Parts: sequence; structure tokens; C-alpha cells
Amino acid sequence: MERADSINQDWKDKVSNHLQVGGIETSVIDNGAGRGTRIAWINTGTGLRFKVVIDRAMDIADAFYNQHSLAWLSHGGITYPQPFSDKGIDWLRTFGGGLVTTCGLTHVGGPESDEYGDRGLHGLISNSPAEIESIIQPDPRTGRLEMSITGIIKETKPFGPSLELRRTISATLGQPSIRIHDEVINRANTASPHMLLYHFNFGWPLADEGTEILWNGKWFPRHGEENAKIFKEGNDFKTCPAPLASHLGSGEEVALIDIEADIFGDSVCGLHNAKLGLAVALKFKKEQLPWLANWQHWGKGEYVTGLEPSTHPLSGQAKAREDGTLIFIEPGEGRSYDLELEILTEEREIEELLLKVKVV
Repeated sequence: MERADSINQDWKDKVSNHLQVGGIETSVIDNGAGRGTRIAWINTGTGLRFKVVIDRAMDIADAFYNQHSLAWLSHGGITYPQPFSDKGIDWLRTFGGGLVTTCGLTHVGGPESDEYGDRGLHGLISNSPAEIESIIQPDPRTGRLEMSITGIIKETKPFGPSLELRRTISATLGQPSIRIHDEVINRANTASPHMLLYHFNFGWPLADEGTEILWNGKWFPRHGEENAKIFKEGNDFKTCPAPLASHLGSGEEVALIDIEADIFGDSVCGLHNAKLGLAVALKFKKEQLPWLANWQHWGKGEYVTGLEPSTHPLSGQAKAREDGTLIFIEPGEGRSYDLELEILTEEREIEELLLKVKVV
């Protein structure tokens, strides 16, 4: 807040329009596979600026700090929402990467089928447009530095399930951070299963050879220790490597982490690129999102690592139902989720982050 207050004094009597400093600007993509897709650019006035894709569950695509890209973008990038890309691995056809892709709201994990229905990879919500409820701009001349965009995204069909995601993405002029507040509400008249995962995708130059991947907690390879090449005891799997030939095509590995939390119930993970003097810290509540997945895919031209807070360890609805961990939301009830991504450039801030995750 001190940084924002000091910057506010510099603005005094010098700014006619808040967009000269920062704010939210909406538009529509008019070319390519994303043609017709609504977006909102949010500029924090600190060098941190990012693109909210309104028609894709208000996920975040491009994100930059000064000249540095933070996010990995797939070859396809932003595509127009395709609500019926819900079979098998069709989800990948519209997966643009980006800083955040939301997975859920009733299934997270691989494709599956049982007596409760067929479910494609990572659920339906990321192909669902939002109904914008409000856009609140900052007004530095009056000292109001907060800005936010709020929308409603629905995963619904007659007779249920009918879940509603009310998402608010907010920021503060003068502060290099992004806040996400989500409320998932059951609008149906029967209980609904619920799973949720936030697919944060980090790319070059933030993710680069030597970049530290920051997390701490008990972990295990998603597909078993016998199949793991990266996530093995004794391996340095928390340092980004050079592109790997073994990750051409669909090569990848995933660790599932029972992430630790501090005395306040906050879990922290992130990345630290010492060459850039830049770190990102992702904070969330352990009670809300008890699991973290670390996806590593180091293919040539497809170089990305994902940090993915979630309600479940990528188990899928069928497995969670079987082992009794599947969440059910009763009619009219809801669950809330809060995440914050902060950019760190000061040496003291970075050292504090590294201490939290026991890197030093």
C-alpha cells in the first residue's frame, strides 16, 4: 500500500483520464480463431498488465511484467468458445494456455465414463462465456485505486447439475498483483458434484533454464514412481531444464503435491528467475485448495511449467466419488476461492518468498 500511496501523490493534479495511468479496457478480437471473442485488458500501472478473456470463463491469457511475458501461450492461442468440446481430450483443441485456465466445475482430470455420465478432459467451464455484472474503474484523482471486473459463468442443463461461477478479478493501481475471487453456487434443486482446478501456465522468459520452481509439501508422481523420469527422489525437478527431446509431442510429467501451509492457512508457490531478478508468488488458502499439481512440459517450442492449485489431486470425478473425497454442493449453497499472484522484484521480497518455500 505504501507504494500505491506514494505513486498517488505523484499523480495529483497531473492526470485527466485514469487510463493514462492504468485501468480496464474492453474490446473484441476481430481476426483469426478468436474472432468475436470479448476481452478486457487490465493495466495496473506498475508494468503488470494482463488480458482477461471474457468469453472463456474470464480466464487470463497474455500477461506481462514490463517487457517480460509471464505466461505460456499455445500455438492456437485464444479461440472462440466451443461449449461442445466436451468429449475425450477435445478440451486440448481449445486450450490456449495463458496465465490461467479454469478447469471444472464438476470434473477435473482425464476423460472418463460411468453410470453418472461421460466427462471429457478437465470439464466444461473454460469454454463458457461470462455475463458481465460490473466493471469498476480506478479514480486516482479521488484516491480510489481499486479496479475490478465481475462476471457470471454458468455450467448448467435442465434437471441439473446447474452450477454458477461468479468471478471477480481485481487489481490496485500501483501494486503488481492480480486477485481472483470465485464463488461457485448451486442453482439446481439437487446436490451437485464439484471439482475445481486453476491451471496457471508459465512460459519464457520467466520460465527458462535455471529458473527455480517453488513449492513445498509431500508429493508423488501422477502416473506412479515406476513411470517417472523427472519426479524421482534425488532428481533436481525444481529447476527448469533446457528443452528435452523426450518431451517432443505429448511428453510431460506431473507431480501431485499435498502443499504445505503457514500458520494463517496460506499456501505459497511460484517461480524465481534470478537472471531477470524477477519472481512470481501464487498464494491461496489450503482449506479451499488443498492440492497442487506441478506440470512440466519441456518440448522444443512448447516450453511450459504449470502450477495448478485444486480441490482434488487430478483424480477425476469417478475416483473422488469412489474414495469419498468428491465435494457436493447443496441447492442454494456455495463455496468460495481466493487466489493472488504477486510480482516480486525487490531482493528482500524475493528472499522472503524463498524462505517460505525453504529454498534457502
